[in-house]
Amino acid sequence: MSGGGGPGPGLGDLMAERRRLLGLGYRMLGSVQDAEDVVQETYARWYALSEAEQEAIVAPLAWLTRVASRICLDQLASARVRRERYTGEWLPEPVRGGAATWTSAGGGGYGGDGADGSDPADRVTLDESVSMGMLVVLDSVTPAERVAFVLHDVFGVPFAEIAETVGRSPAACRQLASSARRRLAERRPVGATTSEHRRVVSAFLAACGTGDLDTLVALLDPAVEARSDGGGKVRAALRPVVGPDKVARFLLGLLRKEPGLDVVEEDVNGSPGVAVRIAGTTVAVVGVGVRAGRVSDLWLVVNPDKLHAWTDAGPG
Repeated sequence: MSGGGGPGPGLGDLMAERRRLLGLGYRMLGSVQDAEDVVQETYARWYALSEAEQEAIVAPLAWLTRVASRICLDQLASARVRRERYTGEWLPEPVRGGAATWTSAGGGGYGGDGADGSDPADRVTLDESVSMGMLVVLDSVTPAERVAFVLHDVFGVPFAEIAETVGRSPAACRQLASSARRRLAERRPVGATTSEHRRVVSAFLAACGTGDLDTLVALLDPAVEARSDGGGKVRAALRPVVGPDKVARFLLGLLRKEPGLDVVEEDVNGSPGVAVRIAGTTVAVVGVGVRAGRVSDLWLVVNPDKLHAWTDAGPG
């Protein structure tokens, strides 16, 4: 991370860090709005300090990361309570494009050289960390595990600094990140190359367009799951739809019920996915997971509150 000793950062430095903090908040919370709220609160706390207090902070930008992470930790705890009352499945808010949306040049910024005793090979790429599959699995780990994993494995923050955020020892934080990493390895499908992913999504779109049930079924993994998030705002399947035949019939049924849909390929969270529009208004965004040349997961976000960034038909 940029910024070290000496006087506190100027306004330009703080604003440049905003993009990175948004990326951190989104990976922590899976919500664009919540990430923006976290960043706003973080800056509010910085500017609430006196000039002397600001100058006493040796690494201001690291201070911002620590404060934002603590706010995220609190929000994750309350989010679990809110999601118990959520109607149907809760899915991360999809973003157009990928990691570059909110990540400053230079990546993690803490060096990633293993100086804290960690193995740099444990780190995940910024693009991988914003994928729908990753975010869905991260939602199943504990808040402390998620914070430790995102800070260390994605942004390269040393465990000694993470310990100050979560209020545990560096060794405990290392265990938290390791536990999250194991769960991700167990539950996250092995990713496809971008070219293979795009090929599968293109074939999937073509099969949906023709309405050929057999062709569509053949493109689906034997254990395929389709999860829908309507948030109680629009009709959506309340439980996962599982299996090739059921998923294929579910999808084709949706397409038949809504004539005039424009179904197009568009990058969702850094990977080829699908946007569904009516008269230029996006009504659904579908993240697509691919395994062994077939569609393994479909994450259908139809909650209009999560589609504000997709309302125009132009590219992201």
